[in-house]
Amino acid sequence: MGDAISSESYTPRQRTTYRRRLEDELERFDRHLQGAEFVDHGTIGLELELNLVDDAMRPHPNNQAVLALLDDEYQSEIGAYNVEMNHPPLSIAGDGLARLADGVAERLAIVRNAAEEAGSHLAMVGTLPTMSSQFLDSDEWMTRENRYAGLNSSILESRGELVKIDFRRDEKYTHYFETIAPESTCTSMQLHLQVAPNRFASAWNASQAIAGVQVALSANSPLFMGHKLWHESRIPVFKQAIDTRTKELVNQGVRPRVWFGERWITSVFDLFEENVRYFSPLLPEGRAEAGAPFMNGDNPGLHYLNLHNGTIWRWNRPIYDPNGEVSHLRVENRLLPAGPTVTDIVADAAFYYGLVKALSNQTRPVWSRLSFDAAERNFLAGAKHGIQAEMEWPTLGSVGVAELVEKHLLELASEGLRSLEVDQACADEYLGVIEGRVRTRQNGAVWQLAALERVASESKPLTKERTEGLARVVRQYLKNSQADAPVHTWTLEVE
Repeated sequence: MGDAISSESYTPRQRTTYRRRLEDELERFDRHLQGAEFVDHGTIGLELELNLVDDAMRPHPNNQAVLALLDDEYQSEIGAYNVEMNHPPLSIAGDGLARLADGVAERLAIVRNAAEEAGSHLAMVGTLPTMSSQFLDSDEWMTRENRYAGLNSSILESRGELVKIDFRRDEKYTHYFETIAPESTCTSMQLHLQVAPNRFASAWNASQAIAGVQVALSANSPLFMGHKLWHESRIPVFKQAIDTRTKELVNQGVRPRVWFGERWITSVFDLFEENVRYFSPLLPEGRAEAGAPFMNGDNPGLHYLNLHNGTIWRWNRPIYDPNGEVSHLRVENRLLPAGPTVTDIVADAAFYYGLVKALSNQTRPVWSRLSFDAAERNFLAGAKHGIQAEMEWPTLGSVGVAELVEKHLLELASEGLRSLEVDQACADEYLGVIEGRVRTRQNGAVWQLAALERVASESKPLTKERTEGLARVVRQYLKNSQADAPVHTWTLEVE
């Protein structure tokens, strides 16, 4: 979204200038794609968003105190109770997955120690179960930075109405917010995959095709505002929280800014072109005001295009990075929740990278046999029902996601990791975690719901029993998470 935003509001002249520069940069990007050299190392990396909680396991808006104790690898998020951890790129070959696990564990320990020193505890979870509407209605929730205030103002101005969060599964939740505060509850783990331009379309299409499987396997956000809702509630909450459309625009078919997409692509340019064609700029920040260079060495900086791209939240987002001697492209896989453990995170990464590689290598790829609409239906089913979801899959028809993974996709992921020259023992270790998850049918969402049932079986939303039960579940979750035994092995003992 841009590191430097100078204002919370913009004039019509600024918006008009921005649009003209944006269209110019789209053409410059097309020329750069056609004639320039790009990095082709196939590196991986990740971003991890984390929650801060107080002794009562409630959100603790304390990120500035925590970040003051950390270096630049750790950054703020829009929520004042969130911090973000970044792992630098590395090769997946050999023991790359083990090195990723070590690197994430080391950085988590650093930020956990800083949080404790600042009076907070660290929670690595998709949505904090103890979050409340009252906290998000207060003025404590947002980090005090222009880029967040500007985003909030721009979305509300575009929408012209309050933000309505409204969805249901086992229970129903409806609430109107005066800010985009619910967006801050959606803490994720984002996987990065660097890929050359000529292979980008295959990697993105493969990522879209398996999005439903990923979110179903790894669901970890079933308790939103103390209500039992979608197994991965981040998906509807994020979409609704920063939707710039009124009901009439939805009915007209205007596309949402949190977008699955609508077609398979043939080039990365397709995605950037759609972004410019379909979405008006939210943060029309000039290059000079943002302190962005026109060129990074021999690479066009593309400030306008990149800032605009950062305000369209595709679940698999294309990234153009001009930093370094040679620019590079990557897929940013944004749909997974944070947690529950480092082992689970790296297992999810191994499954994703291996499966994308294997599917991209197929002579008759899955996206040539699966409609894009079916891929989106799979995504929503996975988010709503988690590991219990049914998926549509070529040659199999409708199949349970656990059966699809166990009998078909795990072997493909293993094949992909072999193609990536990952050590067999390393691949087996982390894919074994995925196998354990589908065999036991327990992921983070299933455990949270079962643990709440154990400690507050008859409770209703917003009651004292439910509130106390949620705090107990979160306290046990933090202990289990730090112990790092994968979530499919967790028992339902809650202290």
